[in-house]
Amino acid sequence: MWPPYSGQQLPQQGASIAVARAAIERMDQQLAVDFYPWSRAVKLAGSAKSDYIGYLPEYYFETDKFVFSKSIGASPLGIVEQKSHPISWQHLEDLNRYTLGVVKDYVNTDVLDLMIRTGAQPVEAVTSDEQNIRKVAAGRIDGAVIDINVLHYLLKQPHLQPLAEKLQVNRQLLANKQLYVAFRNTDEGRRWRDLFDQGLAKVDIDNIMGELLFQEESQLPPR
Repeated sequence: MWPPYSGQQLPQQGASIAVARAAIERMDQQLAVDFYPWSRAVKLAGSAKSDYIGYLPEYYFETDKFVFSKSIGASPLGIVEQKSHPISWQHLEDLNRYTLGVVKDYVNTDVLDLMIRTGAQPVEAVTSDEQNIRKVAAGRIDGAVIDINVLHYLLKQPHLQPLAEKLQVNRQLLANKQLYVAFRNTDEGRRWRDLFDQGLAKVDIDNIMGELLFQEESQLPPR
């Protein structure tokens, strides 16, 4: 689950699911979706013993386990910070002065992930974006890497609304990432990837994403 892109209780199960379903249906197929915590979803999709052929939405990364569809939409990736203690940076290396929150098993950017792996970038890993939001608000970390649409969605949930006044999006985006479906790298997975891409070419991705993200915003309680 990664609202507003995917989630069992969201309209059409989220913007990314709606795009994927439309693409599959254009090829006279049906999409079946189950929802799991992120790390488990990736593990299940990559297991040869699993009934799942892939997972979504995902950023592209170098791997032998999966092959990726064409883009199913965009994801603005940024940093959430305290309004009273904004992070100042021009180059990614400048972030090494700060401790950032990341979500375990999430792909960020190539350069940032390399700095994390080499120990140049201080990070604390948690299992959800919500945990990172709480840690930033409490001043336990300087900022956290997060999709901006995800941040806006979470800060409008009743249990997190009180934190919204303390937080803001850093003035610089890390990247405007593309989202994909990751299919298992097998003959069957590649066949489904190719079929999916054919259907995807027949749908208006921006229109579906825009309508669902706007609809989700309009259904949230006012701040």
